Amino acid sequence: MASSLPDNHGCQIEHEQENDHHNGLVLNGDSKTHIPKKPRLSSFITDSEIRFEFAHHDPGVARINNGSFGCCPASVIEAQRKWQLKFLAQPDDFYFNELKKGIHQSRSIIKELINAENVDEISIVDNATTAASIVLQQTAWAFSEGRFDKGDAVVMLHYAYGAVKKSIEAYVTRAGGYVIEVPLPFPVNSNEEIITEFRKALERGKANGRRVRLAVIDHITSMPCVVIPIKDLVKICREEGVDQVFVDAAHGIGCTAVDMKEIGADFYASNLHKWFFCPPSIALLYCRNSTKCSDLHHPVVSHEYGNGLAIESAWIGTRDYSPQLVVPSVLEFINRFEGGIEGIKKRNHDNVVEMGKMLAKEWGTHLGCPPEMCASMIMIGLPACLGIETEKDTLKLRLHLREKFGVEVPIYFRAPRNGEVGSFTGYARISHQVYNKVEDYFKFRDAINQLVRDGFTCTLLSK
Repeated sequence: MASSLPDNHGCQIEHEQENDHHNGLVLNGDSKTHIPKKPRLSSFITDSEIRFEFAHHDPGVARINNGSFGCCPASVIEAQRKWQLKFLAQPDDFYFNELKKGIHQSRSIIKELINAENVDEISIVDNATTAASIVLQQTAWAFSEGRFDKGDAVVMLHYAYGAVKKSIEAYVTRAGGYVIEVPLPFPVNSNEEIITEFRKALERGKANGRRVRLAVIDHITSMPCVVIPIKDLVKICREEGVDQVFVDAAHGIGCTAVDMKEIGADFYASNLHKWFFCPPSIALLYCRNSTKCSDLHHPVVSHEYGNGLAIESAWIGTRDYSPQLVVPSVLEFINRFEGGIEGIKKRNHDNVVEMGKMLAKEWGTHLGCPPEMCASMIMIGLPACLGIETEKDTLKLRLHLREKFGVEVPIYFRAPRNGEVGSFTGYARISHQVYNKVEDYFKFRDAINQLVRDGFTCTLLSK
Protein backbone atom coordinates (compact mmCIF):
# COMPACT_ATOMS: atom_id res chain seq x y z
CA MET A 1 0.00 0.00 0.00
CA ALA A 2 1.32 3.44 -0.87
CA SER A 3 1.91 6.57 1.22
CA SER A 4 1.93 6.22 5.02
CA LEU A 5 1.31 2.48 5.12
CA PRO A 6 4.10 -0.07 4.77
CA ASP A 7 4.39 -1.65 1.33
CA ASN A 8 1.57 -4.13 0.80
CA HIS A 9 3.50 -6.95 -0.77
CA GLY A 10 6.75 -7.21 1.18
CA CYS A 11 8.75 -6.53 -1.96
CA GLN A 12 12.07 -4.90 -2.58
CA ILE A 13 11.15 -1.26 -3.08
CA GLU A 14 12.80 0.61 -5.93
CA HIS A 15 12.91 4.35 -6.57
CA GLU A 16 9.89 4.84 -8.79
CA GLN A 17 9.07 8.53 -8.80
CA GLU A 18 11.01 9.06 -12.03
CA ASN A 19 9.39 5.99 -13.60
CA ASP A 20 5.94 7.30 -12.65
CA HIS A 21 6.73 10.56 -14.43
CA HIS A 22 7.87 8.88 -17.63
CA ASN A 23 4.93 6.48 -17.63
CA GLY A 24 2.42 9.27 -17.06
CA LEU A 25 0.94 7.34 -14.14
CA VAL A 26 -1.57 9.19 -11.97
CA LEU A 27 -2.91 7.33 -8.95
CA ASN A 28 -6.70 7.35 -9.01
CA GLY A 29 -6.54 10.23 -11.42
CA ASP A 30 -7.52 11.01 -14.99
CA SER A 31 -8.99 8.07 -16.89
CA LYS A 32 -6.61 9.01 -19.73
CA THR A 33 -3.67 7.84 -17.66
CA HIS A 34 -1.08 6.10 -19.84
CA ILE A 35 -0.60 2.38 -19.32
CA PRO A 36 2.88 1.93 -17.89
CA LYS A 37 5.49 0.00 -19.79
CA LYS A 38 6.08 -3.51 -18.52
CA PRO A 39 8.84 -3.19 -15.92
CA ARG A 40 11.66 -5.63 -15.38
CA LEU A 41 11.15 -8.45 -12.90
CA SER A 42 13.12 -8.56 -9.65
CA SER A 43 13.28 -11.16 -6.87
CA PHE A 44 9.96 -9.97 -5.44
CA ILE A 45 7.26 -8.08 -7.26
CA THR A 46 7.64 -4.28 -7.08
CA ASP A 47 5.11 -1.47 -6.90
CA SER A 48 5.59 -0.64 -10.57
CA GLU A 49 5.09 -4.28 -11.54
CA ILE A 50 1.87 -4.42 -9.56
CA ARG A 51 0.66 -1.27 -11.32
CA PHE A 52 1.43 -2.90 -14.66
CA GLU A 53 -0.43 -6.07 -13.71
CA PHE A 54 -3.57 -4.07 -12.86
CA ALA A 55 -3.26 -1.21 -15.34
CA HIS A 56 -6.55 -2.32 -16.92
CA HIS A 57 -8.41 -1.17 -13.77
CA ASP A 58 -10.26 2.14 -14.16
CA PRO A 59 -7.80 4.66 -12.66
CA GLY A 60 -10.62 7.07 -11.83
CA VAL A 61 -12.26 4.68 -9.35
CA ALA A 62 -11.26 3.87 -5.79
CA ARG A 63 -11.89 0.16 -6.11
CA ILE A 64 -12.24 -0.99 -2.50
CA ASN A 65 -14.71 -3.78 -3.28
CA ASN A 66 -12.54 -6.69 -4.30
CA GLY A 67 -14.89 -8.95 -2.35
CA SER A 68 -17.65 -8.80 -4.96
CA PHE A 69 -15.90 -9.70 -8.20
CA GLY A 70 -12.22 -10.14 -7.40
CA CYS A 71 -9.44 -9.15 -9.78
CA CYS A 72 -7.18 -10.72 -12.37
CA PRO A 73 -3.63 -9.58 -13.22
CA ALA A 74 -2.48 -8.94 -16.78
CA SER A 75 -0.08 -11.90 -16.82
CA VAL A 76 -2.94 -14.27 -15.99
CA ILE A 77 -5.22 -12.63 -18.55
CA GLU A 78 -2.46 -13.23 -21.11
CA ALA A 79 -2.22 -16.89 -20.09
CA GLN A 80 -6.00 -17.20 -20.36
CA ARG A 81 -5.94 -15.74 -23.86
CA LYS A 82 -3.36 -18.34 -24.93
CA TRP A 83 -5.65 -21.13 -23.76
CA GLN A 84 -8.60 -19.58 -25.60
CA LEU A 85 -6.61 -19.31 -28.83
CA LYS A 86 -5.36 -22.87 -28.46
CA PHE A 87 -8.98 -24.05 -28.45
CA LEU A 88 -10.01 -21.82 -31.33
CA ALA A 89 -7.00 -22.85 -33.42
CA GLN A 90 -7.66 -26.60 -33.20
CA PRO A 91 -10.64 -27.50 -30.99
CA ASP A 92 -10.45 -31.25 -31.58
CA ASP A 93 -6.83 -31.49 -30.48
CA PHE A 94 -7.62 -29.23 -27.53
CA TYR A 95 -10.53 -31.43 -26.43
CA PHE A 96 -8.80 -34.79 -26.82
CA ASN A 97 -5.24 -33.89 -25.76
CA GLU A 98 -5.24 -30.71 -23.65
CA LEU A 99 -8.43 -30.09 -21.67
CA LYS A 100 -8.58 -33.03 -19.26
CA LYS A 101 -4.84 -32.91 -18.63
CA GLY A 102 -4.93 -29.18 -17.92
CA ILE A 103 -7.92 -29.37 -15.57
CA HIS A 104 -6.32 -32.26 -13.69
CA GLN A 105 -3.20 -30.15 -13.19
CA SER A 106 -5.32 -27.32 -11.76
CA ARG A 107 -7.15 -29.75 -9.47
CA SER A 108 -3.81 -31.12 -8.25
CA ILE A 109 -2.61 -27.61 -7.33
CA ILE A 110 -5.87 -26.87 -5.52
CA LYS A 111 -5.61 -30.16 -3.64
CA GLU A 112 -2.24 -29.09 -2.22
CA LEU A 113 -3.41 -25.56 -1.45
CA ILE A 114 -6.33 -26.72 0.70
CA ASN A 115 -4.63 -29.81 2.17
CA ALA A 116 -7.13 -32.33 0.83
CA GLU A 117 -6.39 -36.03 1.10
CA ASN A 118 -6.78 -36.88 -2.57
CA VAL A 119 -7.16 -35.06 -5.89
CA ASP A 120 -10.36 -37.06 -6.48
CA GLU A 121 -11.95 -34.96 -3.72
CA ILE A 122 -11.54 -31.81 -5.83
CA SER A 123 -13.95 -30.73 -8.56
CA ILE A 124 -13.77 -27.47 -10.48
CA VAL A 125 -17.05 -25.69 -11.19
CA ASP A 126 -18.10 -22.19 -12.26
CA ASN A 127 -18.70 -20.59 -8.87
CA ALA A 128 -19.73 -21.25 -5.29
CA THR A 129 -23.39 -20.95 -6.24
CA THR A 130 -23.00 -23.86 -8.67
CA ALA A 131 -21.25 -25.83 -5.93
CA ALA A 132 -24.14 -25.15 -3.56
CA SER A 133 -26.60 -26.39 -6.17
CA ILE A 134 -24.68 -29.66 -6.48
CA VAL A 135 -24.79 -30.29 -2.72
CA LEU A 136 -28.39 -29.15 -2.27
CA GLN A 137 -29.53 -31.19 -5.26
CA GLN A 138 -28.28 -34.31 -3.46
CA THR A 139 -30.19 -33.27 -0.34
CA ALA A 140 -33.37 -32.72 -2.37
CA TRP A 141 -33.07 -36.20 -3.90
CA ALA A 142 -32.72 -37.70 -0.40
CA PHE A 143 -36.03 -36.09 0.60
CA SER A 144 -37.75 -37.06 -2.63
CA GLU A 145 -36.55 -40.68 -2.50
CA GLY A 146 -37.55 -41.16 1.13
CA ARG A 147 -34.04 -41.42 2.59
CA PHE A 148 -34.81 -38.27 4.59
CA ASP A 149 -38.17 -37.82 6.30
CA LYS A 150 -40.35 -34.90 5.34
CA GLY A 151 -39.80 -32.20 7.92
CA ASP A 152 -36.20 -33.15 8.68
CA ALA A 153 -34.14 -30.00 9.08
CA VAL A 154 -31.50 -28.07 7.20
CA VAL A 155 -29.74 -25.35 9.22
CA MET A 156 -28.20 -22.24 7.67
CA LEU A 157 -26.96 -18.88 8.92
CA HIS A 158 -29.28 -15.90 8.69
CA TYR A 159 -26.50 -14.05 6.86
CA ALA A 160 -26.10 -16.81 4.26
CA TYR A 161 -25.49 -15.50 0.76
CA GLY A 162 -28.74 -14.58 -1.00
CA ALA A 163 -28.21 -16.96 -3.93
CA VAL A 164 -27.59 -19.86 -1.53
CA LYS A 165 -30.75 -19.00 0.39
CA LYS A 166 -32.66 -19.11 -2.89
CA SER A 167 -31.06 -22.45 -3.73
CA ILE A 168 -32.13 -23.87 -0.37
CA GLU A 169 -35.66 -22.66 -1.09
CA ALA A 170 -35.61 -24.19 -4.57
CA TYR A 171 -34.11 -27.55 -3.63
CA VAL A 172 -34.76 -28.25 0.06
CA THR A 173 -38.01 -26.49 0.92
CA ARG A 174 -39.75 -27.76 -2.22
CA ALA A 175 -38.61 -31.30 -1.44
CA GLY A 176 -40.12 -31.19 2.06
CA GLY A 177 -37.20 -30.07 4.20
CA TYR A 178 -37.63 -27.78 7.18
CA VAL A 179 -35.21 -24.84 7.06
CA ILE A 180 -33.92 -23.18 10.23
CA GLU A 181 -31.97 -19.92 10.13
CA VAL A 182 -29.36 -19.15 12.77
CA PRO A 183 -29.84 -15.53 13.90
CA LEU A 184 -26.49 -13.82 14.29
CA PRO A 185 -25.85 -10.54 16.08
CA PHE A 186 -24.33 -7.59 14.26
CA PRO A 187 -22.16 -5.88 15.23
CA VAL A 188 -20.60 -9.04 16.67
CA ASN A 189 -18.11 -9.02 19.53
CA SER A 190 -16.90 -12.61 19.84
CA ASN A 191 -17.00 -16.09 18.35
CA GLU A 192 -18.89 -17.24 21.41
CA GLU A 193 -21.92 -15.19 20.37
CA ILE A 194 -22.04 -17.10 17.07
CA ILE A 195 -21.44 -20.49 18.69
CA THR A 196 -24.23 -19.91 21.22
CA GLU A 197 -26.78 -19.05 18.54
CA PHE A 198 -25.70 -22.01 16.41
CA ARG A 199 -26.22 -24.44 19.28
CA LYS A 200 -29.72 -23.03 19.87
CA ALA A 201 -30.58 -23.50 16.19
CA LEU A 202 -29.47 -27.15 16.25
CA GLU A 203 -31.68 -27.71 19.28
CA ARG A 204 -34.65 -26.27 17.37
CA GLY A 205 -33.75 -28.49 14.44
CA LYS A 206 -33.85 -31.60 16.60
CA ALA A 207 -37.17 -30.71 18.26
CA ASN A 208 -40.10 -33.10 17.88
CA GLY A 209 -37.85 -35.96 16.86
CA ARG A 210 -36.52 -34.31 13.71
CA ARG A 211 -33.08 -35.04 12.30
CA VAL A 212 -30.75 -32.29 11.15
CA ARG A 213 -29.66 -33.59 7.76
CA LEU A 214 -27.46 -30.72 6.58
CA ALA A 215 -25.81 -27.65 8.04
CA VAL A 216 -24.86 -24.89 5.59
CA ILE A 217 -22.20 -22.69 7.19
CA ASP A 218 -20.46 -19.68 5.68
CA HIS A 219 -16.72 -19.44 6.20
CA ILE A 220 -16.89 -15.67 5.74
CA THR A 221 -20.31 -14.10 5.50
CA SER A 222 -20.79 -11.66 2.65
CA MET A 223 -22.93 -8.84 4.05
CA PRO A 224 -22.17 -8.14 6.80
CA CYS A 225 -18.75 -9.75 6.51
CA VAL A 226 -17.53 -11.76 9.50
CA VAL A 227 -15.16 -14.73 9.67
CA ILE A 228 -17.21 -17.58 11.15
CA PRO A 229 -15.55 -20.05 13.58
CA ILE A 230 -16.19 -22.96 11.24
CA LYS A 231 -13.91 -25.46 12.98
CA ASP A 232 -15.94 -25.02 16.16
CA LEU A 233 -19.27 -25.23 14.34
CA VAL A 234 -18.29 -28.34 12.36
CA LYS A 235 -17.16 -30.00 15.59
CA ILE A 236 -20.52 -29.15 17.20
CA CYS A 237 -22.33 -30.63 14.19
CA ARG A 238 -20.45 -33.90 14.63
CA GLU A 239 -21.26 -33.99 18.34
CA GLU A 240 -24.94 -33.29 17.67
CA GLY A 241 -25.36 -35.92 14.96
CA VAL A 242 -25.81 -33.63 11.95
CA ASP A 243 -25.60 -35.83 8.85
CA GLN A 244 -23.54 -33.56 6.61
CA VAL A 245 -21.85 -30.16 6.74
CA PHE A 246 -21.43 -27.87 3.73
CA VAL A 247 -19.14 -24.85 4.13
CA ASP A 248 -19.94 -22.06 1.68
CA ALA A 249 -16.60 -20.28 1.42
CA ALA A 250 -17.10 -17.97 -1.52
CA HIS A 251 -14.44 -15.77 0.13
CA GLY A 252 -12.26 -18.65 1.32
CA ILE A 253 -9.15 -19.47 -0.69
CA GLY A 254 -6.75 -16.55 -0.85
CA CYS A 255 -8.61 -14.69 1.90
CA THR A 256 -8.40 -16.83 5.03
CA ALA A 257 -6.93 -20.12 6.24
CA VAL A 258 -8.32 -23.10 4.29
CA ASP A 259 -7.31 -26.59 5.44
CA MET A 260 -9.69 -29.46 4.73
CA LYS A 261 -8.18 -31.81 7.29
CA GLU A 262 -8.49 -29.21 10.05
CA ILE A 263 -11.96 -27.98 9.07
CA GLY A 264 -13.44 -31.46 8.71
CA ALA A 265 -16.49 -30.58 6.62
CA ASP A 266 -18.11 -32.95 4.13
CA PHE A 267 -18.26 -30.27 1.45
CA TYR A 268 -16.35 -27.02 1.00
CA ALA A 269 -16.81 -24.58 -1.88
CA SER A 270 -14.70 -21.54 -2.65
CA ASN A 271 -14.40 -19.18 -5.58
CA LEU A 272 -10.94 -18.73 -7.06
CA HIS A 273 -11.84 -15.55 -8.94
CA LYS A 274 -12.46 -13.46 -5.79
CA TRP A 275 -9.24 -13.65 -3.76
CA PHE A 276 -7.06 -16.04 -5.76
CA PHE A 277 -6.57 -13.85 -8.88
CA CYS A 278 -8.24 -16.21 -11.37
CA PRO A 279 -10.38 -14.78 -14.19
CA PRO A 280 -14.11 -15.37 -13.78
CA SER A 281 -15.41 -17.76 -13.24
CA ILE A 282 -13.93 -20.70 -11.35
CA ALA A 283 -14.59 -22.34 -8.00
CA LEU A 284 -13.49 -25.48 -6.20
CA LEU A 285 -15.87 -27.96 -4.64
CA TYR A 286 -14.24 -30.28 -2.12
CA CYS A 287 -16.17 -33.48 -1.35
CA ARG A 288 -14.69 -35.60 1.40
CA ASN A 289 -14.22 -39.23 0.42
CA SER A 290 -17.27 -40.88 1.96
CA THR A 291 -20.18 -43.08 0.91
CA LYS A 292 -22.44 -40.13 1.77
CA CYS A 293 -20.65 -37.99 -0.80
CA SER A 294 -20.60 -40.50 -3.65
CA ASP A 295 -23.93 -39.62 -5.26
CA LEU A 296 -23.12 -36.08 -6.37
CA HIS A 297 -23.74 -34.86 -9.89
CA HIS A 298 -23.28 -31.66 -11.84
CA PRO A 299 -26.67 -30.01 -12.51
CA VAL A 300 -25.74 -29.70 -16.20
CA VAL A 301 -25.87 -33.29 -17.43
CA SER A 302 -23.57 -34.13 -20.33
CA HIS A 303 -21.63 -37.09 -21.76
CA GLU A 304 -19.57 -37.68 -18.60
CA TYR A 305 -22.59 -38.30 -16.34
CA GLY A 306 -21.91 -41.15 -13.96
CA ASN A 307 -18.11 -40.92 -14.15
CA GLY A 308 -17.75 -39.00 -10.89
CA LEU A 309 -18.38 -35.36 -10.11
CA ALA A 310 -14.85 -34.19 -10.95
CA ILE A 311 -15.04 -35.73 -14.44
CA GLU A 312 -18.62 -34.58 -14.99
CA SER A 313 -17.66 -31.02 -14.08
CA ALA A 314 -14.66 -31.04 -16.42
CA TRP A 315 -16.94 -31.30 -19.45
CA ILE A 316 -20.46 -29.83 -19.47
CA GLY A 317 -20.52 -29.07 -23.18
CA THR A 318 -18.71 -26.66 -25.46
CA ARG A 319 -17.79 -23.52 -23.54
CA ASP A 320 -14.80 -21.47 -22.38
CA TYR A 321 -12.78 -23.59 -19.94
CA SER A 322 -9.81 -21.22 -19.82
CA PRO A 323 -10.48 -19.94 -16.25
CA GLN A 324 -10.11 -23.54 -15.04
CA LEU A 325 -6.81 -23.97 -16.90
CA VAL A 326 -4.85 -20.92 -15.71
CA VAL A 327 -4.43 -22.00 -12.07
CA PRO A 328 -0.71 -22.81 -12.62
CA SER A 329 -0.17 -19.30 -14.05
CA VAL A 330 -2.04 -17.79 -11.08
CA LEU A 331 0.19 -19.65 -8.65
CA GLU A 332 3.23 -18.34 -10.52
CA PHE A 333 1.92 -14.78 -10.10
CA ILE A 334 1.19 -15.30 -6.40
CA ASN A 335 4.65 -16.67 -5.74
CA ARG A 336 6.17 -13.40 -6.95
CA PHE A 337 5.03 -11.93 -3.61
CA GLU A 338 7.03 -12.40 -0.45
CA GLY A 339 5.44 -15.22 1.52
CA GLY A 340 3.24 -16.26 -1.41
CA ILE A 341 -0.46 -16.49 -0.64
CA GLU A 342 0.13 -16.49 3.13
CA GLY A 343 2.05 -13.23 2.88
CA ILE A 344 -0.66 -11.68 0.71
CA LYS A 345 -3.40 -12.71 3.16
CA LYS A 346 -1.55 -11.29 6.16
CA ARG A 347 -0.78 -7.97 4.49
CA ASN A 348 -4.35 -7.65 3.19
CA HIS A 349 -5.70 -8.31 6.69
CA ASP A 350 -3.34 -5.87 8.40
CA ASN A 351 -4.02 -3.13 5.87
CA VAL A 352 -7.80 -3.48 5.81
CA VAL A 353 -7.90 -3.36 9.62
CA GLU A 354 -5.72 -0.24 9.64
CA MET A 355 -7.91 1.47 7.05
CA GLY A 356 -11.08 0.39 8.84
CA LYS A 357 -9.86 1.86 12.12
CA MET A 358 -8.84 5.06 10.34
CA LEU A 359 -12.31 5.48 8.83
CA ALA A 360 -14.15 4.63 12.05
CA LYS A 361 -12.07 7.17 13.98
CA GLU A 362 -12.63 9.81 11.29
CA TRP A 363 -16.42 9.35 11.35
CA GLY A 364 -16.83 8.68 15.08
CA THR A 365 -18.23 5.20 14.45
CA HIS A 366 -16.94 1.67 15.06
CA LEU A 367 -15.94 -1.56 13.33
CA GLY A 368 -18.54 -4.28 12.80
CA CYS A 369 -16.40 -6.93 14.50
CA PRO A 370 -13.06 -7.29 16.28
CA PRO A 371 -10.06 -7.36 13.91
CA GLU A 372 -9.46 -11.05 14.60
CA MET A 373 -12.92 -11.81 13.15
CA CYS A 374 -12.17 -10.31 9.76
CA ALA A 375 -9.86 -11.38 6.94
CA SER A 376 -9.38 -9.11 3.91
CA MET A 377 -12.71 -7.28 4.37
CA ILE A 378 -14.12 -5.32 7.29
CA MET A 379 -17.32 -3.44 8.14
CA ILE A 380 -17.27 0.21 9.29
CA GLY A 381 -20.22 2.16 10.62
CA LEU A 382 -21.24 5.19 8.56
CA PRO A 383 -22.30 8.50 10.12
CA ALA A 384 -25.91 8.30 11.31
CA CYS A 385 -26.70 11.70 9.78
CA LEU A 386 -26.60 10.14 6.28
CA GLY A 387 -30.06 8.79 7.03
CA ILE A 388 -29.70 5.18 5.87
CA GLU A 389 -33.10 3.76 6.77
CA THR A 390 -33.78 1.03 4.20
CA GLU A 391 -32.07 -1.44 1.87
CA LYS A 392 -33.04 0.87 -0.97
CA ASP A 393 -31.09 3.69 0.70
CA THR A 394 -27.93 1.56 0.62
CA LEU A 395 -28.27 1.03 -3.12
CA LYS A 396 -28.92 4.71 -3.79
CA LEU A 397 -25.95 5.79 -1.68
CA ARG A 398 -23.67 3.25 -3.33
CA LEU A 399 -24.68 4.53 -6.77
CA HIS A 400 -24.14 8.13 -5.63
CA LEU A 401 -20.65 7.34 -4.35
CA ARG A 402 -19.80 5.62 -7.62
CA GLU A 403 -21.13 8.28 -9.96
CA LYS A 404 -20.22 11.46 -8.09
CA PHE A 405 -17.07 10.49 -6.21
CA GLY A 406 -15.58 7.54 -8.10
CA VAL A 407 -15.74 5.24 -5.06
CA GLU A 408 -16.90 1.63 -5.38
CA VAL A 409 -17.96 0.21 -2.02
CA PRO A 410 -20.95 -1.89 -0.89
CA ILE A 411 -23.24 -0.54 1.84
CA TYR A 412 -25.17 -2.62 4.38
CA PHE A 413 -28.40 -1.68 6.19
CA ARG A 414 -28.75 -2.86 9.77
CA ALA A 415 -32.28 -2.44 11.03
CA PRO A 416 -32.48 -1.07 14.59
CA ARG A 417 -33.42 -3.64 17.21
CA ASN A 418 -36.56 -3.18 19.27
CA GLY A 419 -36.24 -0.11 21.46
CA GLU A 420 -32.85 0.78 20.06
CA VAL A 421 -32.24 4.51 19.62
CA GLY A 422 -29.29 6.33 18.08
CA SER A 423 -27.65 3.22 16.63
CA PHE A 424 -25.71 3.13 13.38
CA THR A 425 -27.87 1.68 10.63
CA GLY A 426 -25.45 1.97 7.71
CA TYR A 427 -22.16 0.09 7.37
CA ALA A 428 -19.62 0.05 4.55
CA ARG A 429 -17.71 -3.11 3.64
CA ILE A 430 -14.19 -2.30 2.52
CA SER A 431 -11.78 -4.80 0.97
CA HIS A 432 -8.05 -4.75 0.55
CA GLN A 433 -6.16 -6.46 -2.26
CA VAL A 434 -2.60 -6.06 -3.52
CA TYR A 435 -3.51 -3.30 -6.00
CA ASN A 436 -5.09 -1.03 -3.39
CA LYS A 437 -3.41 2.17 -2.15
CA VAL A 438 -4.02 4.29 0.90
CA GLU A 439 -5.37 7.00 -1.45
CA ASP A 440 -8.32 4.72 -2.27
CA TYR A 441 -9.48 4.82 1.34
CA PHE A 442 -8.74 8.53 1.72
CA LYS A 443 -10.94 9.14 -1.30
CA PHE A 444 -13.80 7.25 0.40
CA ARG A 445 -13.16 9.12 3.67
CA ASP A 446 -13.25 12.48 1.93
CA ALA A 447 -16.42 11.63 0.00
CA ILE A 448 -18.35 10.78 3.17
CA ASN A 449 -16.96 13.84 4.95
CA GLN A 450 -18.16 16.05 2.11
CA LEU A 451 -21.63 14.51 2.23
CA VAL A 452 -21.78 15.18 5.97
CA ARG A 453 -20.60 18.79 5.54
CA ASP A 454 -23.19 19.35 2.81
CA GLY A 455 -26.04 18.13 5.04
CA PHE A 456 -26.72 15.20 2.70
CA THR A 457 -29.27 12.53 3.57
CA CYS A 458 -30.42 9.57 1.51
CA THR A 459 -33.88 11.14 1.20
CA LEU A 460 -32.33 13.69 -1.18
CA LEU A 461 -31.58 10.99 -3.75
CA SER A 462 -34.18 10.17 -6.38
CA LYS A 463 -36.20 7.02 -5.83
